[in-house]
Amino acid sequence: MTEIPKNHPRYESLMTREQIVAGVENGMTSRQGLIAQGRGEAFDYLIGEKTIESADYAEAVAVCLLLLAENPVISVNGNAAALAPAELVALSQLTGAKLEVNLFHRTEERIQKIISALKENGADVVLGENAEPLLPLEHERAKVERDGIFDADVIFVPLEDGDRCKVLADMKKLVIAVDLNPLSRTAQTAHVSIIDNLKRALPKMIDMIPEFKNMNEEDLWEIVDAYDNNVVLVDAIETMKENLTAKQNEILGIENDDAGSKKEKPEDPRKAGRIQRNAEIARKVLMRGGDLMME
Repeated sequence: MTEIPKNHPRYESLMTREQIVAGVENGMTSRQGLIAQGRGEAFDYLIGEKTIESADYAEAVAVCLLLLAENPVISVNGNAAALAPAELVALSQLTGAKLEVNLFHRTEERIQKIISALKENGADVVLGENAEPLLPLEHERAKVERDGIFDADVIFVPLEDGDRCKVLADMKKLVIAVDLNPLSRTAQTAHVSIIDNLKRALPKMIDMIPEFKNMNEEDLWEIVDAYDNNVVLVDAIETMKENLTAKQNEILGIENDDAGSKKEKPEDPRKAGRIQRNAEIARKVLMRGGDLMME
């Protein structure tokens, strides 16, 4: 792995690239995963390389769904395993969700390497090696375990491909996706689309779990029922538009006045965002999304 100084302005981004490269080199991640990572990084740049309020809201709703589910499953591919194996295991252990490896470019060697990586980070049981072609797809993503993804009611699918996401939704499963591209088929098809970097989203979700576990099911369902995924998608797109406009104005020497800004920027982004601590955020996101969708 290339040594990157911590004071490099692109340190986090470059380290993420190195993790994907290392995943390819050890046989866990496919070469195509490098392209997927680059595409996501481009959208992360557009969104400001931070968790926006609507993404924080979606992350909270995702945690609620995982805790409410009867048979939740976390689907793991090569990129996710290379980027955040410990966090995926922690999310699994704290929510009771099963872990299952599911790959588009599937080989038994890759399956075993990913299972080993998850177990090295504390996982007890990881599904995927006994998968059968149970989903109506014409590629290797169709192979799932009957006790895992096939029977799941809620599925967390970080860095997913769109056709399987649609199939899962058509099977009446609730799908939570992490995807930095709000225009992707996955983001457009999932029930909860987290428009955020996986390496930011997972730690935030893990931090939310203890407080949500102290809430009763009725309150959790109230949060879930109030959620509108279209609002979250529109907010992410609008955020990208605003960031591009601000950069354009900066290049042209035009000042961005408060009247031209539709978003209030909190002083401390970490305080901006837990729906369970500040229900006002959910209200702001929904109102903003409603206004944008009326334009």
